[in-house]
Amino acid sequence: MSMSRRQILAVTATAAMGAAVSACGSPDSPGSGSPVAGAAEAVPAAPEKPVVLNILDVAGNLQLTQPMIDDFVKKNPKVISKVTYATATAPDLVGKIKAQQGAKRVSIGLVLTGTDGLSAGIEQGLWQQLLPVNEKLLSNMSTYQEPAANMQKLAGDSGVVVTYYPSGPLLEYMPDRVPKPPTTAEELLAYAKANPGKVEYARPANSGPGRTLLMGLPYVLGDSDPQDPVKGWDKTWAYLAELAKYIDRYPSGTTQTMKDLAGGTVDIIASTTGWDINARALGTVPAEAKITTLKGFHWVTDAHYAVVPRGVTRDQEAAVLALVQNMLTPQQQAKAYDTGYFYPGPAVEGVDVSMAPEKSRQVLDTYGRPEYDALIENNPKEVPLAAEALVTAFDTWDRTIGGSKVEK
Repeated sequence: MSMSRRQILAVTATAAMGAAVSACGSPDSPGSGSPVAGAAEAVPAAPEKPVVLNILDVAGNLQLTQPMIDDFVKKNPKVISKVTYATATAPDLVGKIKAQQGAKRVSIGLVLTGTDGLSAGIEQGLWQQLLPVNEKLLSNMSTYQEPAANMQKLAGDSGVVVTYYPSGPLLEYMPDRVPKPPTTAEELLAYAKANPGKVEYARPANSGPGRTLLMGLPYVLGDSDPQDPVKGWDKTWAYLAELAKYIDRYPSGTTQTMKDLAGGTVDIIASTTGWDINARALGTVPAEAKITTLKGFHWVTDAHYAVVPRGVTRDQEAAVLALVQNMLTPQQQAKAYDTGYFYPGPAVEGVDVSMAPEKSRQVLDTYGRPEYDALIENNPKEVPLAAEALVTAFDTWDRTIGGSKVEK
């Protein structure tokens, strides 16, 4: 395939968003149905009448959850009569939601987002308060895996974790070119010095693997405070500055690093479980690529969230909560294994890969890695930086490490 599904989502964002906006005159729009939901008011277990639910995805989450949603809609026509899907980028999210709220015509009933859109919306006061007033309607949240429960804390009362993965940082390499892969930060630096231009990661602000490498190095290097990029990352910033001497360029996105690895431009790249499995399943990277970790490795976890914009009707919010409660059942969560895009994917306990759809099992049988089970079980799992700290880390990297060498 010439494009990954991530790229396809980005390409179709504008057209799909137009479809969602065109639905804003539906009977479920504020002012023509149930009253607008209050900031901390519990909603009923089901809407008074079926709703048209417009969903905006800014995290690629539909790859994992659309089968769950479609199944719920098919089986619950008295809750959701129709669902529409749109995609956009996380940086566009705030503007889209604020525009609808400013016009008092909120047509988007559910947003699926990562930590970036979640945090930006919390800062701007865009999201409906879902918890604790509706905790009885979201009782399946009590079955979260511990790392997913920790990621839920980042959402406060404003969102609900729907999928989770340990992420990275991993190093991915071609064994024919790197017969002895680095297993320590010092060995990685030595390899880069001996092979200029052959180690690569994408700009962290635009790349999940680049971001997890940035946030994971403070643990590997033993920095004083891995959660404080200003006062606690002296070793990390020094290391990245030294490594930068032997890196020719920083791609603006992860897909290019995968192509560079496959094409032989570079030997070693930053990766995550999902990018490793999914890119090989799609044929972007040869199946024989391998992964390694560095001594002192901690996982930097990641999750996707369901959030509800302020201004939706009570019927829409009730429908969303019923949908999300169902998405958090083991049977539905098993679909999150997908084709390894967010591996493993399920946020709740007790969801084994044997429960996944046959296509997912086939992909993971072929492209999964047996070593992932032990890596996930035996290494610490850390939450990512809080929003303000993450923005600071991105800005510092751009100014002092690689901004001048980012490939446009």
